[in-house]
Order: sequence, then C-alpha cells, then structure tokens
Amino acid sequence: MPTALITGGTTGIGRATAELLHARGYRVAVTGQNPDSLARAQLELPDDVLVVRSDARDLADTDALVATVSERFGTLDLLFLNAGILRPAPVADVTEESFDEQVAVNFKGQYFTLQKALPIMNDGGSIVLTVGIGARRGTVGATVATATRGALLAMLPSLALELAPRRIRVNTVSPGATETPLLDKLGVPQSGRDAMRANIPFGRFASSQEVAEVVAFLGSDAARYVTGQDVVVAGGYGLAA
Repeated sequence: MPTALITGGTTGIGRATAELLHARGYRVAVTGQNPDSLARAQLELPDDVLVVRSDARDLADTDALVATVSERFGTLDLLFLNAGILRPAPVADVTEESFDEQVAVNFKGQYFTLQKALPIMNDGGSIVLTVGIGARRGTVGATVATATRGALLAMLPSLALELAPRRIRVNTVSPGATETPLLDKLGVPQSGRDAMRANIPFGRFASSQEVAEVVAFLGSDAARYVTGQDVVVAGGYGLAA
C-alpha cells in the first residue's frame, strides 16, 4: 500500500489531495498548525488518516513529524510539500517579521522537510512542491510570498538531477486562482473575484479537487518518467498577450 505525507494538508488543496489519495488506497499523513483546521481534519477525514500538528518553521517539529510518519508507515512513496503562507502587503509596508515568517514557512520549511524525509523515501518515489502561477506571472502585494515560491521553482532542476539516481521524481504544481478557504481568509471581495475570473480563459477558478488530481498523477506510476517539471493548473491564465 503506497504512503503519502502532505504538509498543509488540513484545508484546501492539501486536504483535497489527502481525500483523493486515501480513496485511491494510500495511507496518508497530513500536517497543519491552525487548531480549528486540525480539529476539523481529525473529525472529518477517515479515521486512519494521520493528522499531525507541525510548524514548518521549527526544525524540531520537522524531526518529530518524520519520526512519527516513519513509526506509523515505515517509508514514504509521495511527499507533497504544500504548506505555505501569504501575508499580502505593498513593498513599502513589508516588515522584517513578515518577511522572515514567509521565508521560514514557504522556503526554509519546505527545504528541510524534504531533506529530513529523504531517508524514509522509497527509491522510485515522488516529491511534489506547490509553487503557484504568481512566481512566474506576478501578484500585486505578494512580493515576498512569490519570491519564496519562486525559490522552490529555481531549485527544482537541481533537486531533480540530484535525486535521479534514486529514481525519485521531483516536480512542482502551480495552481492559478483556486476555490479554497484562503480567498475568504484574505477577504477577497466578490468584485475582486469577478475581476480575476475575467482574466481566466475558462472563466472560472479551479477547484481544489482539480489540483489534487494533478498531484495524484505526479505521484503515480503514470508519471514515472516525469521529473523536473512545473505543471500549471490555471485554466489558461496567462496565455493571452
């Protein structure tokens, strides 16, 4: 039975991926920080899904997470590094605290979770990191968040090359606008959502499940010859001049 660890897996894309993989026969572990989201995940996800409170900024938490997953599952076949935060602000208003927090979660946390999980990754396994189209297309007020996500994209080819001898595939998924709780959390008004949809050729946002399907594909044997690639899931956003 294949195994998967999903960071940031209690809401949105991460949770949809957890539900999809579990339905396809995976043993699944998810992480989160928010007490309410953790509680809902514990209550609503299948009983055999492992839900772990873990702070990506804290390497001791990461060590404990990997130890817990190793004890429960033994090894991993799919590592989906999906945890991330966004603290929107114009450049002039970005504080050092906000800058450091976003770097710590979105880049440092992902990097060291990957590093510490490698010893329990099966050869031939798959690593998928969430980047997002903002790293390529730009998002006003998100200079720090997009820079940290862009750092993941920049290291993708090197990671893919380094892990190729173990046949571990490394890819990224870049969702466009997606219907997740983040939109409500950020307070995006209906007018703002309508404006975003107007720039998407498909005329709608993605669902979390549609992004989850791409992650599941990248983790499957169907993608066993795919590595070092960024898969954009954005309904054609950015294709027009």
